[in-house]
Amino acid sequence: MGDTAQRTRTNRPAGAPPRDIDRTWPVRLYRRLLPVRLRRALVARTSPQARARVKGHFAAVPSVRPLAASVRAACLAHRRPGLCTGPGRGVRIVRGVPKAAVVRPDVSPLRARAANAAAVRGALDGAGVDYFCVRGRSDSSAVVAVAAEDRAAAHRALERACREAPGYVCVPDARWRRRRATRPGFTRAAWRAVGRADVIRMTWYHSDPTGRLTLGPKYGCDVEFWSADGDRLVAPRANGTAEEVFRSDPPVPVPEERMSALVPAGSPLPRVRTRTAFARPAPEDIRFPVDAVYTWVDGSDPLWLRRRAACTGEAYHEEAANAARYLDREELRYSLRSLSQYAPWIRTVHLVTDEQVPAWLDTSAPGLRIVSHKEIFSDPGLLPTFNSHAIESQLHHVDGLSEHFLYVNDDVFWGGITVPQDFFLANGLTKFFPSPVLIPPGPPSPEDVPVAAAGKNNRALVEEVFGTMISHKMKHTPHALRRSVLYEIEERFPEPHRATASHRLRSVDDLSIVSSLHHYYAFHTARAVPGHLRYAYLDVSHPALAARLATLLARRDRQVFCLNDTVSEAREQPAQQALTTSFLDAYFPVPSPYERDRPR
Repeated sequence: MGDTAQRTRTNRPAGAPPRDIDRTWPVRLYRRLLPVRLRRALVARTSPQARARVKGHFAAVPSVRPLAASVRAACLAHRRPGLCTGPGRGVRIVRGVPKAAVVRPDVSPLRARAANAAAVRGALDGAGVDYFCVRGRSDSSAVVAVAAEDRAAAHRALERACREAPGYVCVPDARWRRRRATRPGFTRAAWRAVGRADVIRMTWYHSDPTGRLTLGPKYGCDVEFWSADGDRLVAPRANGTAEEVFRSDPPVPVPEERMSALVPAGSPLPRVRTRTAFARPAPEDIRFPVDAVYTWVDGSDPLWLRRRAACTGEAYHEEAANAARYLDREELRYSLRSLSQYAPWIRTVHLVTDEQVPAWLDTSAPGLRIVSHKEIFSDPGLLPTFNSHAIESQLHHVDGLSEHFLYVNDDVFWGGITVPQDFFLANGLTKFFPSPVLIPPGPPSPEDVPVAAAGKNNRALVEEVFGTMISHKMKHTPHALRRSVLYEIEERFPEPHRATASHRLRSVDDLSIVSSLHHYYAFHTARAVPGHLRYAYLDVSHPALAARLATLLARRDRQVFCLNDTVSEAREQPAQQALTTSFLDAYFPVPSPYERDRPR
């Protein structure tokens, strides 16, 4: 089942990026009528800015479908006022179809999954229907197993639950490539349609109060009807753990985290009932804690500006000195929102700053630590520093940091759910994500941008020690790291490591330790492997930024994305900030636990 509801946007705020332009009916008609050769000729003769303006006009052309959906939504609210209106209720348009939704200010994938699973278990408990939880193939959805002879009783119990809160039902079928639409579980017709299905998915749509985020079937709860074979119950589909269980097996209570890698260790969620086969950890389970480390700077802070102005010397390259590198667009606020939504398994967030704290940040929030540069630089004579490479070289000195952690820049965002296995293997190996962009040839020079110069310095070290020639930069993703590897790098390369730490501004001699050297060093010492994430990189100075943001917002098909800015001019920044802030607020409307002004 696709995350269809999460892609729906209603009540789009003023100034937000437009809807996905490439899916508007004028653009689709244009592509259908004009041959590919002619379209390519037009592209070759027009600028990206001109094409973006034309597409923007197309996006403004009204469509009949949204109007029809609004009318249907009003009809649904009128027919089912108890389910669709009042506190905690609302109607949301999901892929052009109105759905009754549960509205809560702290909606998240983990909470939606947990609430849907709890609703199913509660309905079955209330009806006296025996069940056990199953570890399915998806971390985003829950699975509950019921004996096939109890199918009718389970249907009645679940229908009652859907009438108390607006629930929906469908048949998830991987063999059918089209997404099956959910049917309102508060109608008899829906249950007649799924009456003989061996697996049904129960979904209570969950939405934030603004309607900008609605979570649907992806976070539902599957009910499997296991057939009897003597003293055995046999699963209707594969699950990766056990295809049959003994009826005589006693129920076993286990933490919810045993059923999904999305659930953090020590979660306050209630224990669930399962069978012995599903009660023990699996070999692929990651049972070690994972922290996140952010570095952050407010380049508009007068005190910080004075410290930087007093710093002798100049950055060797104009990109390193560009004010855009230090501009605070409140990316950190939205990056933390994205982490809270899509990586709830992170144990502790360590925010490394130069005596700065954002005004909106709740420094007393559980799971958050503020770390000063003074705490991680063993030599105070190297401070203050304005070189991110120098700061990154000291991150493994953060007190209390877990052995396995993610390093995250504040312009990196989680766009969809992830689990620890996306970044680590259960045996402790880290994953890294090479970019198709290559490190330029030759030795470092003052003409190199900082990332290229650092890549060349990394390449020289790796070639000297391991005899291989590295070629690729790394994607701007969260970087999976191990403290022990970083300490080993510091000990093995003491001179270039200390030189990097001593450069107050970016230098042509810097190493990029946490974002590149760690990955190659760990790979060569059998402690890291290449990985894959659905990823997007967006340059905020690109002329087609608005269209690209609109597409990303509409599709929500990337696990991670980066909004990077290194070359913007001052006159461009206000418009870019308005656009990116509107986009981020639309993508991440739910405040994180780390914000002072979040709803209580």
